[in-house]
Amino acid sequence: MADETLLDLLDDVRGKTLKELQNLDDTHARWAPPGLQNSCLWHAGHAYVVTEFLTMKSLGREPQIPEGWFKMFSWESNPAHLSPDNWPPLEEVVAALKAQHERLRGVISDLTPEQLAANEPGNPNHSVRYGIVHGLHDEARHSGEISLLRKLMSRTFVVQSPPNF
Repeated sequence: MADETLLDLLDDVRGKTLKELQNLDDTHARWAPPGLQNSCLWHAGHAYVVTEFLTMKSLGREPQIPEGWFKMFSWESNPAHLSPDNWPPLEEVVAALKAQHERLRGVISDLTPEQLAANEPGNPNHSVRYGIVHGLHDEARHSGEISLLRKLMSRTFVVQSPPNF
């Protein structure tokens, strides 16, 4: 039987991330405030990479991360040192987030309570459930960063805000 709480959390977190990205164009998606380096685009790609990595690694499976995205969007990345020509368009990242959401929904739906309670293969101090929740928690925090960047943009120059939740 599917863990409805995990599925609700996945739907809620990913839904909010996608809503924050609505009505952004590539120029605004790539904007970072002076003195900072992480843009809405970076936070969106980071959400994909971290959620994928933590969920799949907790299950002992290989993460499905597009070529070059780990270097670009992981916790080891440094956006200030990447050429603007290397960044994917926001539309591509949004499409990947939507596809990943459906795929992860299927993966999580198929997990038994025993599988969720099992230890992570690479970290016996944490359960599979913990690994999944950790990834979604990280995404929720980055969704909040996107929201903050949207607020900064709306007070600095004209950017349409996403509809209310």
